Amino acid sequence: MQSVRQKNTSAEFALRRELHARGLRYRIHVPVLTKPRRVADLAFSGLRVAVFVDGCFWHGCPQHATWPKQNAEFWRAKILANQQRDRDTDERLRAEGWKVVRVWAHEPAERAATKVATVVEKRREKLRA
Repeated sequence: MQSVRQKNTSAEFALRRELHARGLRYRIHVPVLTKPRRVADLAFSGLRVAVFVDGCFWHGCPQHATWPKQNAEFWRAKILANQQRDRDTDERLRAEGWKVVRVWAHEPAERAATKVATVVEKRREKLRA
């Protein structure tokens, strides 16, 4: 498990490449909360948009998640705790005025980028008004 990447996953790279090709500029691995510490995979800080790319196994994707048979109780607790932390992060960020975008690692980069770009554009329009 130590060799499993937490940052710069292939899904993150694909999303970043697609967003960059669309002319969007962002920061990566941005601490968006300090206590408790939470780090967004991508952030549009000025617009207060945080993007998280969730891995199917680690975050319990309803479509692709598998429940390990070895040490099942530990892994079930771990994945459920991750999901709870994700909900807590979303709530805290929303309370501070952030828009949270979560995409699954299995989503095609083009679709995920469209989702992010739509939120970013809406936020830009709001700032202009």
